Amino acid sequence: MPDKQMEKEWEIYEDTIEKFVQVIAKNMNLYGITSSVGRLYGTLYFADEPMTLDDMRDALEMSKTSMSTGVRALSEMKMVESTFKKGVRKDLYQTEEDWYKSFTSLFGHRWRQYTETNIEEAEEAIDILKKIQGRTSDPLLKEKIEEDFNRLYYAMNYYKWLMQFIQIIESGKIFEYIPKYDTRLDKD
Repeated sequence: MPDKQMEKEWEIYEDTIEKFVQVIAKNMNLYGITSSVGRLYGTLYFADEPMTLDDMRDALEMSKTSMSTGVRALSEMKMVESTFKKGVRKDLYQTEEDWYKSFTSLFGHRWRQYTETNIEEAEEAIDILKKIQGRTSDPLLKEKIEEDFNRLYYAMNYYKWLMQFIQIIESGKIFEYIPKYDTRLDKD
């Protein structure tokens, strides 16, 4: 009887962890990470030891190529790091334990990319509109361009503000305003 009880407890445990891994995978979509890479991250996070690509492939039943691509993407975002274990020849990987660090790296990188693109597009639109405004004789078009300059300059100011916010995130200064919770066993 005790064996069946322990078996049931292990089953409930595994289902609970799997459910949380699925939540991680789903939420990582918000950051532009596919759910399969999110599942990979969750699997690595709950692994008792660093894993090889073969270990990951077996755990997730995905191709080794997919695992390699996923690990590379997570490494670039500083969410996974390679590690060494004496006697193991294959590459081993583990998650970055500091989620705050991972978030600031991922958030900063993604938002910086998009914001820089938006700034470039706004600058290009301003340049084109200036040229049109300089050569057109249509007073309505000139007036419309002038209104649009106001919108574009407003957008540029917003993007400049957003870049400052991104710098606060990337530098870690955000934690001066919103401190990290440091204890892992804090159940509140």
